[in-house]
Amino acid sequence: MVVSGFCRSPPVMVAGGRVFVIPCVQQIQRISLNTLTLNVKSDKVYTRHGVPISVTGIAQMKIQGQNKQMLAAACQMFMGKSEPEIAQIALETLEGHQRAIIAHLTVEEIYKDRKKFSEQVFKVASSDLVNMGISVVSYTLKDVHDDQDYLHSLGKARTAQVQKDARIGEAQNKRDAVIREAHAMQEKISAQYKNEIDMAKAQRDYELKKAAYDIEVNTKKAESEMAYQLQVAKTKQRIEEEKMQVQVVERMQQITLQEQEITRREKESTKTEPWWTCCWRSCLW
Repeated sequence: MVVSGFCRSPPVMVAGGRVFVIPCVQQIQRISLNTLTLNVKSDKVYTRHGVPISVTGIAQMKIQGQNKQMLAAACQMFMGKSEPEIAQIALETLEGHQRAIIAHLTVEEIYKDRKKFSEQVFKVASSDLVNMGISVVSYTLKDVHDDQDYLHSLGKARTAQVQKDARIGEAQNKRDAVIREAHAMQEKISAQYKNEIDMAKAQRDYELKKAAYDIEVNTKKAESEMAYQLQVAKTKQRIEEEKMQVQVVERMQQITLQEQEITRREKESTKTEPWWTCCWRSCLW
């Protein structure tokens, strides 16, 4: 709402809300702040290489009510105009910029890089429409076509190139698959040979270690057997020595007994003989 007249110089702009208006001495006018959707068509515009194409874009724009300067500019430009009239002015401005950008590009550039084309139109249109108080919210390229089958031919060429690349890629993939299969078979055989060599080495190491262990075990067994036999011999010898000592002791005991028996007999014989026998025996001695 724009209120002008008595005590309203400069006019008061109210972007949403309420305002008091004095009848007869003050005037109120309205301008739409709704978002406008524009279907921007540019038919048969010649590109940089002279190929006529038709381009359709979708733009979203609105009068900026939060920026006082842009709102004042929009009021000066569109005050008293209806929403369709404002949309038509913005559409013609945007369509002119779209045509100018198409003329500076090739069909391939527009067709292949739509994002770049949309960004250029958005940038140029925004810088121009902002002076009218209009803010471009978004712009998107919707459609590109021509009546000369140029895009169709371009698509066929691209399709042929893609098919060619696909055939080349398929052949390369088959070749790579054969190479990978050969490498895999070679690696398999190499791994098999290596495994067999490792197994042979492991078997050899096992046999060598087993032989060394057997030698060590047999040596220990022989040493143990010899030690056992030696111990047996020593035991037998000790037993024989002890037997001999027992025999010696027994012999000595027998000798002692015999001596004791002789002594006893002598004593007995001395007691029974008469005194002259002993004297005569002494004399003989």
